[in-house]
Amino acid sequence: MEELLSRCPRWVLPARGRPALCAVSGGLDSMCLLDLLDRWCRERQGRVAAAHFNHRLRGAESDRDEAFVRDWCAAHDIPFVSGSGDVRGLAEREGLSLEEAARMLRYGFLRREAEKLGKYAKIYTAHHADDNAETILFNLVRGTGVAGLTGMAYQQSGICRPLLDVTREELAAYAAAHHIPHVEDSTNGDPDAAARNYLRLEVMPRLKQINPRAVEHINGAGRRLRVVDRSLEEEAARRTAHVEVREGRVTLSKRALAEAPDAVRPRMLLRLFDLLGVGRRDITAAHLNAILYLTRNTLWGRESRLDLPHGVTARFCRDWLMLETRPQLLTEVQLLPGCPVIWGDCRITLLDHREGEGLALRPWQQGERMGLTVGPAAPGDRLCLPETHGGGRSVKRLCLDRRLSLSERDRLPAIYAGGTLAAVWRLGVDEAFSAPAGEPCRFVQITKIEKEREHEK
Repeated sequence: MEELLSRCPRWVLPARGRPALCAVSGGLDSMCLLDLLDRWCRERQGRVAAAHFNHRLRGAESDRDEAFVRDWCAAHDIPFVSGSGDVRGLAEREGLSLEEAARMLRYGFLRREAEKLGKYAKIYTAHHADDNAETILFNLVRGTGVAGLTGMAYQQSGICRPLLDVTREELAAYAAAHHIPHVEDSTNGDPDAAARNYLRLEVMPRLKQINPRAVEHINGAGRRLRVVDRSLEEEAARRTAHVEVREGRVTLSKRALAEAPDAVRPRMLLRLFDLLGVGRRDITAAHLNAILYLTRNTLWGRESRLDLPHGVTARFCRDWLMLETRPQLLTEVQLLPGCPVIWGDCRITLLDHREGEGLALRPWQQGERMGLTVGPAAPGDRLCLPETHGGGRSVKRLCLDRRLSLSERDRLPAIYAGGTLAAVWRLGVDEAFSAPAGEPCRFVQITKIEKEREHEK
């Protein structure tokens, strides 16, 4: 026992007299961890409880695993708790993979059970060195930043992983020496069952052929990158220490972003989400790059916006970046390519091709340099449409012809090109800005948010 845990920071292990909750699937890794923690806690007047979550994904085999862990705990006087959930149902409702849905339900169960043991109880999982190396490689091939290459932490969000420096081979040797039984998940041996299986069964063995110490070296790189990651976070915190924070809004100057190193700027933006109170979950590199694009391409005096997860809107105007959760007024906003804007009850995105519903405007002609904006139609503005026979007609008159009320008219997205009305949604595109069918265009895609939500359901 001492040999395996000697490479684990002692602060991760249960303190004297403190309770611990061990997540136990019944596999070799978690059974070894349960045995190690049981021995450790008994020597220090503590107690470990075993928690098993039945995912109900493998029929009788899932029930077998639960019964195996329950019986082993009963034979060794270890408290046992179990839980289960509708993994497939959650995955279908939320659009998640089975693995993601299973993780959400499993960790929700573990946290609830840990709370029952008292405020000092921590959750322990059997992630080991091979798991960590696989996680780093998996993140690398999926696409990640520095944070994703640091691997798993010994302790994070109440989850403790004391075996991160212990290999799968060492755990197998420990199980054999101490006669610790386990059950096998039949899907673990199928490389086609999951991407992680393929990585573990096909890729890692080949890397170990190149260098038997591949796992050790991958994890070593992860630890070194963790130092880099921590330094970037500290620098981002220092550069956002004086950010203006109000209820529903955080404000950062363009100058503060411009003066920061390239590697720190995305971290500064993530800090803004923290300060706003919504957190970083679901904020991707694409979102961060889109925000930085706003700060580089918005015309002076104009405002540009970007719709983000958690109901957050990024606004940039006059060298100030604001992240807000408050409802936005229907003001004039600059459109930037590929950056969606919530305007009223519409999602508006400027594209370089026709896609879905929207307004097709001709490309800029030589010598033209005019930004596109969306806003309410100004009083007296006119459109020349095919039915006006070249004479033009006011937006108000066109709305009356189509039996649109005043409130509807004021919420119609109007597209301006260099300050000139080019198109109004539901009315049409001015003949001077119209793009013939089948020819290149600047396409203002317009999606009603209610329709979008209905489609998601």
